[in-house]
Amino acid sequence: MMGKKTPRFFVHNWRNVPFLKFPLVSKVLESVYYLYEKALMQQVMHGVKPTHLAVILDGNRRYARFLGLESWMGHKYGAEKVKEFLEWCWEVGIKMVTLYAFSTENFNRPQKEVEEIMKLAEEKFHEVIENWKIHKYKVRIKAIGRLDMLPESVRNAIRRAEEATKDYDRYFLNVAIGYGGRAEIVDAVRKIAQKVANGKLRIDDIDERVIEEHLYTVGMPDPDLIIRTSGEERLSGFLLWQSAYSELYFCGVYWPEIRKIDLLRAVRDYQNRERRFGR
Repeated sequence: MMGKKTPRFFVHNWRNVPFLKFPLVSKVLESVYYLYEKALMQQVMHGVKPTHLAVILDGNRRYARFLGLESWMGHKYGAEKVKEFLEWCWEVGIKMVTLYAFSTENFNRPQKEVEEIMKLAEEKFHEVIENWKIHKYKVRIKAIGRLDMLPESVRNAIRRAEEATKDYDRYFLNVAIGYGGRAEIVDAVRKIAQKVANGKLRIDDIDERVIEEHLYTVGMPDPDLIIRTSGEERLSGFLLWQSAYSELYFCGVYWPEIRKIDLLRAVRDYQNRERRFGR
């Protein structure tokens, strides 16, 4: 694995670099980015795209601190970036996207931050119902995690979003909220143990298929590609069972500042790898 990448926060945004604020320089750079993005898109569209892309949305708080804002404000900027990112995914042709939005461990953060994130989650799930692009692209929404840990208002918003999109099957958006990979496996083991205790399942019948049928992601394909932003290079408990043969891509930019070319680079890198699945 390559060494730890330094987050390139704001480096790519020339408007925030003093000597690059001149209109002519800015215009030239915009043209260069446009041409580079177009070339990347052409490359990617001729290759095999990941069916299931999972993303760890990391760096929201550090983004906010850089701007001198309260940490939870970074999540607000990050939530807005999700809309744009999903459109890029649909344009590329990625059928399923799973976003790691909030972990079980995140509940240990300052109370004010958790409260603001929960308000933001409720707001965004409600927005799904009115978002014409969700309906245009026929996107089915599903939340995964220990949803009982969430406030009732957030759970209600989730139920409404899932109900409003339950008949869609063109694209899929999974939101991991109140999620932990270890917690998911523990919950699966408990469900299986209960079936064994009730005589509905024999111990000798427990195999990988049975375990997968009791995970939050039952019925979903494992992620082909997992992207993590912010320069950190670890999964932090994300989809521990499902990621056994996923390709990993670590992007050195904070989530709110991710660009389309960052997604395209990740997909291009994925296309250049040889997936052997242990063979």
